Amino acid sequence: MAEYFVENTDLAEVWFVVSPNNPLKQKSSLLSAAQRLYMVNLAVEDDARFRSSDIEFHLPLPSYTCHTLVHLQEKYPQKEFVLIMGEDNLESIEKWKNYQYILDNYNIYVYPRPGSDGGKWKDAPKVRMVPAPQIGISATMIREAIAAGRSVRYFLHPKVAECIDEMGFYKKL
Repeated sequence: MAEYFVENTDLAEVWFVVSPNNPLKQKSSLLSAAQRLYMVNLAVEDDARFRSSDIEFHLPLPSYTCHTLVHLQEKYPQKEFVLIMGEDNLESIEKWKNYQYILDNYNIYVYPRPGSDGGKWKDAPKVRMVPAPQIGISATMIREAIAAGRSVRYFLHPKVAECIDEMGFYKKL
């Protein structure tokens, strides 16, 4: 999806911000922040259009997107930050801390997700619906496939797949 955005929108690069503590996710289902950052680094290290970021490792927990965006803007004032999210996240953005601030101050690029319609925010002034191809792949689907012993070879960057296999990640959920 990241490649689609740099190739088909005005975005020059995509930053992958690894969150040590997403308040909307069960922490027990996640690997450690360091392990996830390592795998993101493996996935993006050979492509200058992509960058991994541990910026949330240095912010108070839990991690809130509104705080991360403000911090990024302060640290990199020459850059304009855009939030990329799936349509399903846009539908539930009201659960996010200071969601109205995000909607009012940051462009949000939204990619389609099966079964989603963007909800009431799809026509908000700073929301841009991007007609990206729908790919029915999710982190949950990948973790469940690994736990069931099924191949995920074509769903992951080869270095990430190798790391997951070597470390035995997700063998049991």
